[in-house]
Amino acid sequence: MSAPQPPGFTPTGTIATPADRRRVVFATVVGTTVEWYDFFIYATAVGLVFGELFFAPLGTNSALIGFATVGVSFLFRPLGAFLAGHFGDKYGRKAVLMWTLILMGAATALIGVLPTYEAIGIAAPILLVLLRIVQGISAGGEWGGAVLMAVEHAPKARRGVFGASPQIGVPLGLLLASGVMALMTIIAPGDAFLQWGWRVPFLLSVVLILVGYYVRRRVEESPVFTELAERKEKARMPIVQLFRKHALLVVVAALVFAGNNAVGYMTTGGYIQGYATNPDGPLVLERGPVLWAVAGSAVTWLLSTLSAGWVSDRIGRRTTYIIGWTLQLVGVFVLFPLVNTGSIVLLFAGLAILTIGLGFTYGPQAALYTELFPASIRFSGVSISYAIGAIAGGAFAPAIATALVQATGSTVSVTWYLAGMTVVGLIATLLLRDRSGIPLGPDYEDEQSVSPIRGLVRA
Repeated sequence: MSAPQPPGFTPTGTIATPADRRRVVFATVVGTTVEWYDFFIYATAVGLVFGELFFAPLGTNSALIGFATVGVSFLFRPLGAFLAGHFGDKYGRKAVLMWTLILMGAATALIGVLPTYEAIGIAAPILLVLLRIVQGISAGGEWGGAVLMAVEHAPKARRGVFGASPQIGVPLGLLLASGVMALMTIIAPGDAFLQWGWRVPFLLSVVLILVGYYVRRRVEESPVFTELAERKEKARMPIVQLFRKHALLVVVAALVFAGNNAVGYMTTGGYIQGYATNPDGPLVLERGPVLWAVAGSAVTWLLSTLSAGWVSDRIGRRTTYIIGWTLQLVGVFVLFPLVNTGSIVLLFAGLAILTIGLGFTYGPQAALYTELFPASIRFSGVSISYAIGAIAGGAFAPAIATALVQATGSTVSVTWYLAGMTVVGLIATLLLRDRSGIPLGPDYEDEQSVSPIRGLVRA
């Protein structure tokens, strides 16, 4: 076991100044916010306009087809995770993060200038899906690098709150995406929104990417990877080692995230936005107020995510998660009864209640995942677990919800689906030991390799 480290020390024993730590936190927040803004702006547009502009001529199930394209990108997240994990464990976290940012921004900006089905026919939805796939590859590589940069720079006693910094990029990205879309419904109301208003948020990505790139360039490489590189102890085939020694751990970790991600994609995947504003649906609410309600719920999600990271540093990741699953289950059961009232205020209340649980099952995730895997294959471990969890959870959650409502005529079936996924996340969490505070540096690979799964000694 390691001796206690002074508050300012990194996992490898080097001193990190307050300025260094602030720079890392700021860079991870800015970078992940830009990435998730790009990712969520697509899902928001699917719920509002893409069905009509790109998929309506393909048949009566255009909404279902549109939401399915949200899920298609998740199928390519593992590819992004494999590539980022391999190169991140061999060449560093920072370089990978620069490329994922550029890749995501380019795909998003190109969607903003993409002709519709009316202009170029079937090529329009095909090109849209291809660009969404590029977004998926980028998202698959982004998360692992961002959380490792944050947590591996953190003092041992503050990993939870440091790790929450990239996590809040999700609600910030949702807030930004929903806010910009809502603003465009005011600037370009009615037909103008369908004609050109929806494109502006995609084109704004160019500016955001330049800001994110500048900020990330100023951050130092992770101290854990720096020490691995200096010792020439980088894994030659990190992905092979990961699945040979830690395959079961990858599955359990993925299921933890799946329980959160399926529920979170009711808003980040655009389902609630589409359900509430559907002109043929039961509510037929206006786009603008619904988007502002979603943006407001992103604020409660952000606050609960930060709070959960702080709490996990005091009571442990596992206990924080168990509290979070309980709160999330409550949120799942109150969501649709409040949304179905047709009141914007109650719709916001339902989303706000839901996001408290979402934050408590997302805020500690960066620290939890980082503490699960050995240093030499950590990027691969956290990235691939996250990508698989995203497929099992959020990939097709909006499409599944749409199909369930079409089959049953009620949102009750969606509630039970989300409750089931929450229980899956709880069970996976209960299978893990709490490893809060375990040494992260390469000197402790033997200790890190002891299986965190209850009942197993080694992975």
